[in-house]
Amino acid sequence: SPPHMLSVGELLETAHEISKLTIAHEIVLDRDFKLQAVTFAPNSLENRVKETLHRAFWDRLEEQLSASPPDYTQAIQLLQEIKETLLSLLLPRHNRLRGEIEAALDVELLRQEAEHGALDVGSVAARVLGTMAALCAPVRDEDVRALRSLTDPAQLLREIFRVLDLMKMDMLNFTIQSLRPHLREHSVQYERKKFQELLDKLPNSLDHTTEWLREAAVAMGPSAAPAHPAAPGAVPSPTAVLNRAYMNLLCWEPAHGQYPETLFMDQARLQAVRSQVNQLVIIAAVLLVTGGMCGSTLFGSPGFVARLKRVTKVLLEGLPCTRYEEALRDVGDQVLQEVCRALSQLGCPAFGKDKCASLKGQISSIADKDNAVRRVVEQRIHSFLSLFISPNGQNSLKDLPKGLDAIQEELLDVGRRFGSVIHHNRQ
Repeated sequence: SPPHMLSVGELLETAHEISKLTIAHEIVLDRDFKLQAVTFAPNSLENRVKETLHRAFWDRLEEQLSASPPDYTQAIQLLQEIKETLLSLLLPRHNRLRGEIEAALDVELLRQEAEHGALDVGSVAARVLGTMAALCAPVRDEDVRALRSLTDPAQLLREIFRVLDLMKMDMLNFTIQSLRPHLREHSVQYERKKFQELLDKLPNSLDHTTEWLREAAVAMGPSAAPAHPAAPGAVPSPTAVLNRAYMNLLCWEPAHGQYPETLFMDQARLQAVRSQVNQLVIIAAVLLVTGGMCGSTLFGSPGFVARLKRVTKVLLEGLPCTRYEEALRDVGDQVLQEVCRALSQLGCPAFGKDKCASLKGQISSIADKDNAVRRVVEQRIHSFLSLFISPNGQNSLKDLPKGLDAIQEELLDVGRRFGSVIHHNRQ
């Protein structure tokens, strides 16, 4: 806990800084990162309150415009907001459009027209739609086109705001794409600076990182240090400890405590890597066990390994490690079906009852973390992935450990993603 209490203002400021830091970090590390509109669950309290307030607002607008004579007070306020939104979407080179918007949505002129009962909201909205069509991304063309069929002024204004919200999100994401190269160039310095500012406010906020590194150092022990006759009992180098700590994240369980603070922005990303690694360990172990039982003739038949891999992956997809025992019983049944089908197609003798039971039993036993095949596979996969996080390490298919050929594509993909996160964090 921090040595002093933070005020509400300081807490809000700190949360804001963390939010900015997190967004910048996501933009750099996730090439597909996009801002999304906030949505609430359909039956949630937030959604019900939002819908109630929105309905009341637009019902009131409809009443005002339907009155005799019409009351344009709220409509003019909305047109003012539409004008500000359209101007905010312009790029510096859009001088002609800027002039058109200023002329079409001259609020003072609209007020004068309203006072004399000459304001035509539909006509003004039509000019707005023309500007929206010129400004929107191609993906919004259909949305803007659909607005032209609306004749009710209140409904038209409501839909204009909906599409403008989409256009604002498009512009934000376009800006993010434009900023990404610049952010990549300066992200390390920016994150260091922001993280140091947060650390200055909360000096004791690296306790979990400290413990994470200490555990890695203890696990390595003095024997992991380079042998040096003048330094008996020397501890491992900081780089070696850090590498070990990063690799330990692939085995992270909630029981280990809080995630290291230096990785709080990457926790979900690293846990997704960990889940995929766990899945690949199981898939590779299933294939090794099956290959040992079936022999090279069956295992080398066209498409056989791909089918086993696909079946196993589907049955494991989205499952936590705690449910692997149940899933592997299903995997055993499906693998046996594939084996029997392949044996029949090749004209080979079918497995006897004992051999079928043995195959299913060996596959089911992979659920045990201490299973010999599973441990060997896990060790080989982790060893391969460690090459991706080494500061000067090289990795290629020639480094792929024996018995993992069937998952080489997935291993390379997960290795690159793991390495990308770790290299950025290390810097």
